[in-house]
Amino acid sequence: MGRACWPIAHGRATVARKEWGMNMIQRRSFLTGSTALAAAMSLTFDRVAAAARDALGPVPLPPPISQAERLQRIAGARQLMQRNGIGAVIVESGSSLDYLTGVQWHRSERLTAAVIPAQGDPIIVTPFFERPSVAETLAIPAEIRTWNEDEEPLKLVADFLRERGVAAEPVGFEETDRYFIVDRLGQQLPGLKSVSANPVVRALRLIKSPAELALMQAANDITISAMRHAAEATRPGMTPADFSTAIDSATAALGGSPEFSLVLIDEASALPHGSKKPQLVKRGSTILFDCGCTVHGYQSDISRTFVFGAPPTAEQRKVWNQVHEGQQIAIRAAKIGAPCGSVDDAVRAAYTSWGYGPGYKLPGLPHRTGHGIGMDGHEPAYLVHGDMTPLAPGMCFSDEPGIYIPGKFGVRLEDCWTMTPNGPRFFTQPPPSIDQPFG
Repeated sequence: MGRACWPIAHGRATVARKEWGMNMIQRRSFLTGSTALAAAMSLTFDRVAAAARDALGPVPLPPPISQAERLQRIAGARQLMQRNGIGAVIVESGSSLDYLTGVQWHRSERLTAAVIPAQGDPIIVTPFFERPSVAETLAIPAEIRTWNEDEEPLKLVADFLRERGVAAEPVGFEETDRYFIVDRLGQQLPGLKSVSANPVVRALRLIKSPAELALMQAANDITISAMRHAAEATRPGMTPADFSTAIDSATAALGGSPEFSLVLIDEASALPHGSKKPQLVKRGSTILFDCGCTVHGYQSDISRTFVFGAPPTAEQRKVWNQVHEGQQIAIRAAKIGAPCGSVDDAVRAAYTSWGYGPGYKLPGLPHRTGHGIGMDGHEPAYLVHGDMTPLAPGMCFSDEPGIYIPGKFGVRLEDCWTMTPNGPRFFTQPPPSIDQPFG
């Protein structure tokens, strides 16, 4: 399906859409039982995926992050360690380990981590039986040191720090490292000076490279296409799960890895992260999509809110327009060198002047205006009151100043942007109006 079938468009497209919807209703009157409905929905998922693929065409995905870029990151980490008086940094499994070394590994009670010294090559510490698997994604020169099930992995870390002559220097821990790592390393190194590795790891990850931005652009292109075509297939009786399956099918067909597809209908749309109560689409429903995918580890995050099958009410249109303006207020406030929190302050001041809040109270905007994004869907810095991180080129954020009216509906429009020397640049353009909710 193309955009001409959008359910709240005008003219002949609307007539065609209504006729198609009536045909589906009449058809369902002759079909009963979950088997028939599941078969109909399966056809819809296939059509949504095909429509997205046809509209966007073959998606030329950018290549993964190269070894050369990861080596630049390691070099940058060394410089920052030396500048901040840190002898080594420990990064356990997670996005930061992938960012620095390429190792993609899950967290468990068994330690897998990188130990990166201020001088010389890092090591990877992992269980003996996991070595071959961990080695598959290791993308930089690094010795893999293994431990057996009856051995203490933090002894390997302590021994390495002694070898490099930095055991007495401050050791930086990545901000998501679990406490047991610090605690048990302290048992191996009495007098351990543990410090935050934020001046190293966070400082690097805040600023995205051209290669990272290209991957994020691809992820955003895929997500907006998948959402658009799932929305075009809306019909009465659909559930959030129906939409999510359609969105995920289209995302996969376009080459993305589905990450999340939150769909909220009517009163549930006033709850930013949803409700478990049954939700069904009906004529005039407010429908909120909040979806994202990954491309080679880099994420998208887009939200759209639309009204199905009927002209928006005056209140739906008013709130939608206010959120649309909230996005623009945020963009206008985003200046090089300005604190991240000042963007949230600008939006919240406008919302208060319109009768919402004040502050984070409802009805209004109970969450921050936006969050950092990259390899994690939510990562520092944040567009929230009090975040003093200066905006700088290469930073990336969501822009999602929703308005939520408990018991009625909520509106969230969300597009991500990157800071450039000339100001913010959107990965996806905010929609022009509630009558064209996907542009």
